Amino acid sequence: MTSICLIRHGETNWNAAGRIQGKTDIPLNEKGIEQAENCGASLHPSDYDVLISSPLKRAKNTAEIINKYLNLPILEIKEFQERSFGDAEGLTIEERKLRFPDGQYPNQEEREAFSQRVMGAIEEVKRRFPDKRVLVVAHGAVINQILSILSNGEIGSGKTKLMNTCISNIHFHEEQWCIKNYNQIDHLAKIV
Repeated sequence: MTSICLIRHGETNWNAAGRIQGKTDIPLNEKGIEQAENCGASLHPSDYDVLISSPLKRAKNTAEIINKYLNLPILEIKEFQERSFGDAEGLTIEERKLRFPDGQYPNQEEREAFSQRVMGAIEEVKRRFPDKRVLVVAHGAVINQILSILSNGEIGSGKTKLMNTCISNIHFHEEQWCIKNYNQIDHLAKIV
């Protein structure tokens, strides 16, 4: 059985300010580094076989910090990078509502193409790492889209606010992907 542990990257200054990041390459802030440290410390090296990261700084740095505790081979898969939000990137919720009251952001990655990209990445992991336990460090919209697709819209995009460095587990069992749990944040209890 292939299992994937999806971890959202640590906090950035844009997260803290409520700015949408998309493919804008923003680094972790101090709190994000602390979140990644606590996340890594909560994981057990014997539970995982490989670590995959989005190539964007905030995910890659989160993966590198987590990997200090796991010492796994790290691979980058660009299909796990965040959705492009086009002209809305860098804007707060209020600014987005003012500029784009219809919720449509010019030049953003279309949802269907985004869905195909992230689910294609999940299938690539299953193909390349059959019966392995894989950690994937990615982004909020990416993980939410995966959860939404696998739950037939019950959770995920538009319904679930994923916390920075939250953990969500999925596995491929009896020819289908299943959600074991999502948005797990016990490791953040000490962080204010």
